[in-house]
Amino acid sequence: MKTNKSYSKRIKVTKSGKLLSRKAGQNHFNAKDRRPAKSAKNRSSEFHISNKSASRYLVNIK
Repeated sequence: MKTNKSYSKRIKVTKSGKLLSRKAGQNHFNAKDRRPAKSAKNRSSEFHISNKSASRYLVNIK
């Protein structure tokens, strides 16, 4: 099975091997948000490989 390259480019592998990705749906309708909420949307969150829907896309990542 091949790695889905378009999906793997959205994920960053840290030095210790953790996976980081952005949460989905954070780009639009931000005008009403306060500053802390906007800042939180820019942060990456830890991605768990145990997620079954995503693990099939990440075959040979690292």
